Amino acid sequence: MMRRRLAVALLALMAGAVSGCGYALAGRGSFLPAYIRTIGIPQFVNITPVYEIENVFTERVRTEFINRGNYKVQPETAGVDAVLHGEILSIQIQPASFTDQQQASRYILTVTAKIEFRDLKTNNVLWENPQWMFRDEYEAAAGVDALDPNAFLSQGSDSLDRVASEFAKSVVSAILEAF
Repeated sequence: MMRRRLAVALLALMAGAVSGCGYALAGRGSFLPAYIRTIGIPQFVNITPVYEIENVFTERVRTEFINRGNYKVQPETAGVDAVLHGEILSIQIQPASFTDQQQASRYILTVTAKIEFRDLKTNNVLWENPQWMFRDEYEAAAGVDALDPNAFLSQGSDSLDRVASEFAKSVVSAILEAF
């Protein structure tokens, strides 16, 4: 009787392992139609006072699409299967934590953007968010007015590259994973 229970339990375990659980690794799926292979991503519009931030953000989103799904990405909207339009609406920086001397030591940077991803074959919007919010926390840099987005993002290419790369990952993940 004990052997029989053991055999049934072993069979159930093997059946579960063979059938799989239905989960996939996050960040690797795509809910886009299979015919979408070429994506047009024109230059983002920048309505913030941060100078030329749209160049870096647009380039990082293009690169993220290429890296995530083997899509061909073009800067124009002609001859593509889908198009992604982006508009950077605001960039805000707020203190997040303070030192014992009551000086800010970490900041929360928030980028708000309007994003629309449209299937040009069907002319349907596949994903959109008119108030996409990206937030991340950053260390305070010595001698920089970290509450001024221009000063914060121009303190070195690393800060702007990091913000733009993380923003791009969040936007592309949301589109490809249909969140």
